[in-house]
Amino acid sequence: MAAAATPPGATTVIEARNVEAWLRPLPIAALHQVGPATATKLRTYGLHTIGDIADAPVPTLVRLFGAATGRSLHAHANGQDLRTVQPQPIPKSLSAERTFAHDVLDPAQHRKTLLDLTEELGARLRDDQQAAGNLTLLVRYADRTISTRSRTLTEPTAHTRPLTTSAHELYDLLGLQRARVRAISLRAQNLRPAVQATQQLTLDPADDRALAVEAVTDRARARYGPGTLRPAALATTRTRTPPGTGRTRARPAAADS
Repeated sequence: MAAAATPPGATTVIEARNVEAWLRPLPIAALHQVGPATATKLRTYGLHTIGDIADAPVPTLVRLFGAATGRSLHAHANGQDLRTVQPQPIPKSLSAERTFAHDVLDPAQHRKTLLDLTEELGARLRDDQQAAGNLTLLVRYADRTISTRSRTLTEPTAHTRPLTTSAHELYDLLGLQRARVRAISLRAQNLRPAVQATQQLTLDPADDRALAVEAVTDRARARYGPGTLRPAALATTRTRTPPGTGRTRARPAAADS
């Protein structure tokens, strides 16, 4: 707000003790979070300056705009903002890609790759304390053509389960049948700090289990490195040589989660 009120080449300094005096006379439209519709509604109830909002009872603002918005308006009008300051700009997107050694026609393998990608993206988002608001799927074929599908997520998230569900839905929209796929990539876009993301509560026990497993996986990854725990669907095979023999045999790798 100070930058918006400062002409080019000038500097505005607002000391903590002067914040309230600087804010109060400003019009309501200058306040963060107040758009044209909100400003019109505030004026309808006789609130024309930021000082008017600061003096308005919180229950009144809550009744007019809902609990979260009402309390936020009142806090901002009093010079309080609990959002985390980002010292570095948040990247606009995060991407993950898998390129196959040969053309892959099997839809089951495509879906397994999508799970691998969402596992990676989810972990990176949570490590960076970010949430994605949009997911884009890109599929590259043997002839180098590309299909793209994108969607805005129901709610911003960094959790693997909803990212995987959305990725599979985007894949289904392509309607691939025996397609010769050479590479699959996912891009998480419209990133924002995780503290600004809301999560709709559900009554599905599977969601609770997935979040619990995810928390354990994150702790293991932070301590022992990436790939310590993985979904069973991503388990691979490895070979071992039985003691006292020259033969090797393959056995499934243990599924960690």
